[in-house]
Amino acid sequence: MKNIQSKLQNDLRTALKGRRKLEVSTLRLLGAAIINKEKEKRMKNATTEKDLKEEELVEKSRLTDEEIIEVVLSEIKKRKEAILGFSAGSVSAPAREKAKIQNLIDKEKEEIKILKKYLPEQLSEEEVRKLAKDVVEKTKAQSMKDIGKVMKKLMPKIKGKADGSLVSKIVKELLTPR
Repeated sequence: MKNIQSKLQNDLRTALKGRRKLEVSTLRLLGAAIINKEKEKRMKNATTEKDLKEEELVEKSRLTDEEIIEVVLSEIKKRKEAILGFSAGSVSAPAREKAKIQNLIDKEKEEIKILKKYLPEQLSEEEVRKLAKDVVEKTKAQSMKDIGKVMKKLMPKIKGKADGSLVSKIVKELLTPR
């Protein structure tokens, strides 16, 4: 995959030219989140490496593709949480309010689709299950007490390539006695 940052900038330019408002706003929000993460990293570097020049500090603070993927995952998670919040609020709402809430839910779902373009190809449930079984066997995990040990070994292999809740569900299934 080519550099995510340049893909994001090209896609933003294309969305601006195509006047796709939702895509433009979503990509701008993602860009802002990336900039904020870079500033955070720069602040950490500035306190730990005081002898760096400003240019070196800026260069050292650029996010890697892996770090950008973490930002994208964080943005997707925010939208999923918003959907859950909207869904909870729509239970007892009158019809007109339900329609507004549904529009908000649909908007969040569209933003998630846009953001997912910046993630690596996702693993299928079967692929995740196979990887999880391998890790369970290698770590000799036998019960739910070992879930931390399994997740610690498994997550670096699939970070950004599978939904964390799916991974957790599969590992729990594998560690629960039948």
